[in-house]
Amino acid sequence: MKKKTIAIDMDGVLADIEVQLIEHYNKANGTALSKESIRGLAEEEAFKDRALLRAVLNADNFFRTLPVMPDAVESLRRLQENFEIFIVSAATEFPVSLAEKIAWLGEHFPFIKWDNIILCGSKRIINTDYMIDDHCKNLDYCMGKPIMFTASHNVNQTHHLRVNNWKEAVEVLEKTL
Repeated sequence: MKKKTIAIDMDGVLADIEVQLIEHYNKANGTALSKESIRGLAEEEAFKDRALLRAVLNADNFFRTLPVMPDAVESLRRLQENFEIFIVSAATEFPVSLAEKIAWLGEHFPFIKWDNIILCGSKRIINTDYMIDDHCKNLDYCMGKPIMFTASHNVNQTHHLRVNNWKEAVEVLEKTL
């Protein structure tokens, strides 16, 4: 029997980009942003200095050193028993991130095979049964069932099924079996 497929985003879903982004942005900009202060704000509103934001995201080792989301490793191992998992990241916007993301996945998710890792630009072409992402710009074009992973920037968006953490994501997906 063919397994159902899941496309899983990296930044904001597997990797906790918010914590590190806030820390690096504050250090470079002299600001005091926090997860609470940017909650509900679009990224453009939260990080007003767009040039600085791009510089932070293009800095060496930014993506390589992101912390793993709680329960992500265990959850993907469990899901992999019944689903084929693809890691899908719109990484080409930040070319320095390509090698860093591959290395990060190799360290934290070594059980995901290289041919199940997709580093791309737009995710519109991804055709899986499910997509877990934190951005509506990706979920709105999902060919399967979109699942929104909660992040500060999407808390006010309500047009997709939402999960707040990896335990909820596993629960939702296992109910589909």
